[in-house]
Amino acid sequence: MQNITINIQPTAKPTIVKFEANTFLTKHESFEFHNIEEADRSPLARQLFHLPFVKTVYIAQNFVALEKYNIVHWKDVQQEIAEQIESFLNSGGQVVTPSEEETGKKIPVTVYAESTPNPTVMKFVSNKKLVLQTVEFKNIDDAKNAPLAKALFHFPFVKEVFIDENYLSIMKYDIAEWEEITQVLREFIREYLEQGKDVLTEDSVQPSPAIAEEKAPVRELNLDDTSKEIVAILDEYIKPAVASDGGNILFDSYDEDEKVVKVILQGACSGCPSSTFTLKNGIETMLKEMLQGRVERVEAING
Repeated sequence: MQNITINIQPTAKPTIVKFEANTFLTKHESFEFHNIEEADRSPLARQLFHLPFVKTVYIAQNFVALEKYNIVHWKDVQQEIAEQIESFLNSGGQVVTPSEEETGKKIPVTVYAESTPNPTVMKFVSNKKLVLQTVEFKNIDDAKNAPLAKALFHFPFVKEVFIDENYLSIMKYDIAEWEEITQVLREFIREYLEQGKDVLTEDSVQPSPAIAEEKAPVRELNLDDTSKEIVAILDEYIKPAVASDGGNILFDSYDEDEKVVKVILQGACSGCPSSTFTLKNGIETMLKEMLQGRVERVEAING
């Protein structure tokens, strides 16, 4: 049995609700079915059309969205639908069966390169979602459950790989210049994704052991109120900015007596020459202002 969970997400359109999975349902493809006949190649959609209020079924990489007729209210049926989808997926039900002409067919993918504040890191952005959680690989051993990262480590100039929703940040060794290798990496990533190959294997629910340990304080400990506020500030104000630069920031710990916050920098932020400036003049200043008297210093334990 798999351990697939479904999270209910309202949308801007009141007749449509998204049911997000904690795993990929399709490989870089999206589908739209308006009736049970159109859904001939989707066992999941066919099952959902047996519900009389289902008008349209949308299936994307990691979610199913349903448009309903007005005969019911979402609050009355959405939980039951989420449980039905969970049960279908966890029992090994097939979401979409590939058509004969699509078997082996390349998926249109675009990838572009984007520089970051860290001169040793380049960001490669795809038009497809790559992962559902951030993962970072310091070496090829870390990447045993990440085929794409493992393949990238076969390039002698690749030092580290960080993957977020729709992009990779690659850190290089100084043996090569970006102008020499950017195009090679961009084409390699694009062709890899076009072939429908896995970014992470199914058993890679958690990131590498080292990263899992780094994330453990947030996941496993009961955070105090100030720590929860810090996490909320990082998520809302800091993460979007560092993500745009190809990096990520994680809360590690808060020392109430010393008034010190420790964070983990990943991707382009790790080892970046400007990260100390950002840490002191950006994150530290913001936390001091928003948490008056409770934070005096911010430290990066690996940046």
